[in-house]
Amino acid sequence: MTVQLKDGKSFTWVLGIIVTIGLGLSCPAWYVGFVTQNLRHTAPETMEPNAVAIVFGAGVYADGTPTPMLADRIDQGIALYRLGKIQKLLMSGDNGSTDYDEVTTMKRYATDRGVPASAITLDYAGFSTYETCYRARAIFGVHQAILLTQSFHLPRALYTCSQLGITVQGLGTPDQIKYNRSELNYYQLRETIATVKALWQVHITRPEPKFLGAYEGMK
Repeated sequence: MTVQLKDGKSFTWVLGIIVTIGLGLSCPAWYVGFVTQNLRHTAPETMEPNAVAIVFGAGVYADGTPTPMLADRIDQGIALYRLGKIQKLLMSGDNGSTDYDEVTTMKRYATDRGVPASAITLDYAGFSTYETCYRARAIFGVHQAILLTQSFHLPRALYTCSQLGITVQGLGTPDQIKYNRSELNYYQLRETIATVKALWQVHITRPEPKFLGAYEGMK
């Protein structure tokens, strides 16, 4: 319940709170975008060669096909492999239940398009951006990598992985021609909120992933 004060003071007070919350959410996203701006690319040809590219999961359908968002990420990895820019793809996603398996779908999509199975390593417990980055370093021994995801997600992914000990560059998908303005606004708002959580995780709590396990390396 809002108590009406004289001279519209209640409105000013509420507006001040809204502005403060908005700045509190947007400043972290601005900072992460600023410090990662020179690490982000949109064309595979511009990437420096690297041994490994990490593909972040982004959903699969019940029929075992990747969502368009995930297919875009894998396509960037396929392009890098064909150009000789990378030697290995680390595909990280959600296989948290027997009837949902992102990474097997990701591998099948890439091998169907000419990437040899021997060039693909699967991380079945990449349930989040943070967990993918943490496990890439701790379980698979990745020290340098190209990150493959949507351009709106790329700043957070780059920042998270770099803070967890991986030297990174990123290749984003061409979001402006893939999504309409309302979709982009939604994804960017979600990233703004998720970036606050990412900063909390990498700088304050540093939680271990849900599943950690023994060291495997890039097979």
